[in-house]
Amino acid sequence: PWEESKMKLYMHPVSNTSRPVILFIEENKLPVDMEVVDLMTGAHLQEPYVSINPNGLVPALVDGDFVLTESSSIIKYLADRFNLPSYPKDLKARAKVNELMDWFNTGFYRDYAYGVVYPQIYPHHKRPSDELQKGTIEWGKGLTKKWLKVLNDHWLGHGNKYLTGDQLTIADVFGAGLLTCGHVIRDEFKDYPNIDAWLKRIEQL
Repeated sequence: PWEESKMKLYMHPVSNTSRPVILFIEENKLPVDMEVVDLMTGAHLQEPYVSINPNGLVPALVDGDFVLTESSSIIKYLADRFNLPSYPKDLKARAKVNELMDWFNTGFYRDYAYGVVYPQIYPHHKRPSDELQKGTIEWGKGLTKKWLKVLNDHWLGHGNKYLTGDQLTIADVFGAGLLTCGHVIRDEFKDYPNIDAWLKRIEQL
């Protein structure tokens, strides 16, 4: 139904920031090719990738001669480009979606990814000693508990089926993509029933 596209997403399948975009593209069957950037070998810090994204981070979307980085920006761009209802046009509804995506990006992602997930899967994030590694993960888990409580009790409280109510939005896909990266380290969220139920709803879509 859409015009032919030469869009390509540069990503890594277990990157916290890549996963939400991958999930969004797959859920909506968008015509975007995907290319893995091998973080384990440092390909993200070398040519040709640093010419695409000088930050040396994934993901990056290339749409013709247009390049976009930052996962939340990529998802918003794709939602608008294909006129998807999961990114509402109503001013206040859209602002709430933006708020939630910023909430995941600035607080939860920082503490969960860099404090818990990445040190356990990426060699370049592993701490130089076992003591530092253990301390970092414990510190990250402690900080993450705060965000999980807010997500469980506030954003998904009040009988909400999804983050903004009864309608699925790109904020749900974005947030779920960040959380499910924890599956790589066998992290589960059964202590947070609203989060657990929400993730299961999204996985069944």
